[in-house]
Amino acid sequence: MGGENPDPDSEFITLLTAHQSALRLYVASLLPGESRAVDVAQQANTTIWKKRDDFEIGTNFKAWIFAIARFEVLNFRKKQAKDSRRLVFSEELEDMMAEELPQLANDLDIRQTALRDCMENLKTAERELILHRYFHRTPLADYSKEIGRPVGSLKVTLHRIRGKLAKCIGSKMAVKEARA
Repeated sequence: MGGENPDPDSEFITLLTAHQSALRLYVASLLPGESRAVDVAQQANTTIWKKRDDFEIGTNFKAWIFAIARFEVLNFRKKQAKDSRRLVFSEELEDMMAEELPQLANDLDIRQTALRDCMENLKTAERELILHRYFHRTPLADYSKEIGRPVGSLKVTLHRIRGKLAKCIGSKMAVKEARA
């Protein structure tokens, strides 16, 4: 990692921070049902940090960290293989998952961007209802009292908004796929 930057780690830290959710998702998808997937992701972060000087800014950061994470998953599985009660995937299945999961993580990033864009297109009242229900996780009955609308009416409105968001996200995904 060369360059004129007085703090050579700052760009790396920015990249690593921006890719944390994708990294955790990738590790968790390679270790379905494994409660220690978070620990493996943390070990991957440690290894990524130790190897930061090996990364060349401008190359595919996500592919690089996923390769390191896959190595950490394989190490974890080797340790777990000693315990015969554990389910062990075939190497062929692991290879297939390792090839397909980065694309799934990329699709998730695209969907999150599409959701943000679609949320911005909602009316203010619709956006507030979605935020209260799903982001603040406020019970619908509480929000109903707060705005003076019946719960049943809010359920119908939520159903309609979810359909609207799904359609919007679907169209944005189709546009992205058409460009690819």
